[in-house]
Amino acid sequence: MSERIQVTTSEGVADVKLVRSDKMNALDDAMFTALISTAEDLANDKSVRCVVMSGEGRAFCAGLDMGNFGKMASGGDGASPSGRQPLAERTHGIANRAQQAVWGWRALPVPVIAAVHGVALGGGFQVMLGSDIRIAHPETKLSIMEIKWGLVPDMAGTAIMRHLCRDDILRELTYTGRIFSGTQGHEYGFVTELAEAPHERAMALAKQIASKNPDAIRANKTILNSVRSMSDEDALVQESVLQDQIIGSKNQIEAVMAELQKREAAFEDGR
Repeated sequence: MSERIQVTTSEGVADVKLVRSDKMNALDDAMFTALISTAEDLANDKSVRCVVMSGEGRAFCAGLDMGNFGKMASGGDGASPSGRQPLAERTHGIANRAQQAVWGWRALPVPVIAAVHGVALGGGFQVMLGSDIRIAHPETKLSIMEIKWGLVPDMAGTAIMRHLCRDDILRELTYTGRIFSGTQGHEYGFVTELAEAPHERAMALAKQIASKNPDAIRANKTILNSVRSMSDEDALVQESVLQDQIIGSKNQIEAVMAELQKREAAFEDGR
């Protein structure tokens, strides 16, 4: 799909790989562009029912390319408030460009599973957070590393992390930039599941999800993406509205019949 990301789709599962392995899949401008455009393409592909994101080579993603920090230090493009577009300007809906590289995956209408190994540092850690489910090797090195460079997490990480981790732990990790393991990430709430072979496990889970009613899976993601910011009243209405759209539909009836007849369901692509 691009020089930075490769996508292979089979049986409703899009296998997405960051492919800048010589740089441990670090985030340069081309990678930001690829993350945004790939998410957009997958969002428009009705045949995709689940996504697995991983990194080729030794790492998931080492974070922002060192060249970007060099530009900041030398006063190059993007280094000063007067020399770059203000980040507070929204360029992609509720997000700016850097945030959209993460938020685009959060907003994808189908589930995204991150298979994480090696390192996921700084911006790479935030890319990992854009997924619905995160499966990591126990020895993966993780870090909210922005403070090392005198910065704050600014790729949608704060909007996601606040729901995953205990507040005092999140503060300590953000203030110090401390590197922690996949095992610790699981304890803190950032990692859903530990696996010796994260990609293999993620693909198996993705295939399981892709075998379900795609209309219900998409509705579930809509609900789970929005319910935390809703009042109880609005949340109750939302689930009722979406359920009304699903009950009696062709795919929902097929789910029932397949279960009663003890066979694999044959669903149509999601709406």
